Amino acid sequence: MSNKSDNIIKMKGVVSEVIQSGNYKVELENGITISANVSGKMRLHRIQILKGDTVEVELSTYDLTRGRIIYRTS
Repeated sequence: MSNKSDNIIKMKGVVSEVIQSGNYKVELENGITISANVSGKMRLHRIQILKGDTVEVELSTYDLTRGRIIYRTS
């Protein structure tokens, strides 16, 4: 039996654009830009993410163009 964490990649990036309703464009540390949304816990605690913030993103191995922001470092 496989865990959910087997299919997740964690990367750091910088928010390059803020789009409506909790969606963001994030440029990863390897230079690739993805679209990302905010995880449920961050939305629940109303953590604001602005352009230029450094964030940690979870990517699925099935779709490397979309991710989920799980942590804001600055």
